[in-house]
Amino acid sequence: MADINIKPALLALEDGRTFRGRAWGAEGEVCGEMVFNTSMSGYQEVLTDPSYAGQIVCMTYPLIGNYGVNEQDAESARPWVEGFVVREASRTASNWRAEETLDAYLKRWRVVAIDHIDTRSLVRHIRDRGAMRACLSSVDLDAESLIAKARAAERMENRELASVVTTAQAYEVPAEGAERFHVVCYDFGVKMTSLREFARLGCRVTVVPAATPAASALALQPDGIFLSNGPGDPASMTQVVEEIRRVAESGVPIFGICFGHQLLGRAFGGQTYKLRFGHRGGNQPVRDNLTGAIEITSHNHGFAVRAESLPPEMEVTHVNLNDDCVEGMSHRLLPIISVQYHPEAAPGPHDAAHHFLRFIELMEKAGAGS
Repeated sequence: MADINIKPALLALEDGRTFRGRAWGAEGEVCGEMVFNTSMSGYQEVLTDPSYAGQIVCMTYPLIGNYGVNEQDAESARPWVEGFVVREASRTASNWRAEETLDAYLKRWRVVAIDHIDTRSLVRHIRDRGAMRACLSSVDLDAESLIAKARAAERMENRELASVVTTAQAYEVPAEGAERFHVVCYDFGVKMTSLREFARLGCRVTVVPAATPAASALALQPDGIFLSNGPGDPASMTQVVEEIRRVAESGVPIFGICFGHQLLGRAFGGQTYKLRFGHRGGNQPVRDNLTGAIEITSHNHGFAVRAESLPPEMEVTHVNLNDDCVEGMSHRLLPIISVQYHPEAAPGPHDAAHHFLRFIELMEKAGAGS
């Protein structure tokens, strides 16, 4: 007997391609940039990563939701994806840590989702044509209507989203055990696992809003500055880039990841550009140019730093082996390092966790800490 509770849903791309499937999660309609993530697990970390603001995310792994969700695995206080697309959504959760099903979680947070579509076909289409705007609906099932809505949606180019996801007020995360360093974190969409990693290494972290002036951040007398991940186009962050340049001129050690890495590149005169379909997933191979070591890394970004635009004082330390894009930089004279990927590994792998220790070493060399 057919399930009378099953409702249809429609996903439409701006180029006219459509996918009909089954609605789950919340009922409604959303528009955003259509992207895909290749991680085999960690869907809750993906959903709650602020870097996904403005995006509809397709998971390439076919079965999603089978281990449920719990509070401990969330990267922020709420999901940030605009919509969620999977091949098969598990209606049950089988894991001792599960606190509710993914379906119930998405309903509670009003996240519109679709399953029972050919996600392999969708991903191949995005890889061939590039990331594009899309509209996902369980209330409007007219293809032409949804295609028109996708074409009318805001583009990601030059879109500023850090102000949407950043903290409204500064707050502190205490160090675990003895406090060794004080780090000021510019919150462009910081993930909780990054803050936990700093705390584990003996850092008290003061998280400040994205628009915090350099003078205010430096007045907190930090041993180091952390520039977090986040959503949107770094080219839209003109004033923030200027403040980062002022922080860099102070000589305080700086560590940037993902969006923070891109902003650092722009602060030193580099350019950024939009990738064709981005890097999102936990299986990106990155080479360390200094040691030759290869790291399998976790990514979530649609923009990158243009290597040839960087000044001589900025050294490219890491490159992506799939497309040669810049994955890491360091300043030849100042205590500044950055990586494009996610050393906090949420979701994994953990090959890149040592980059937090590199930042600790920079602060130690600067004479900071206890």
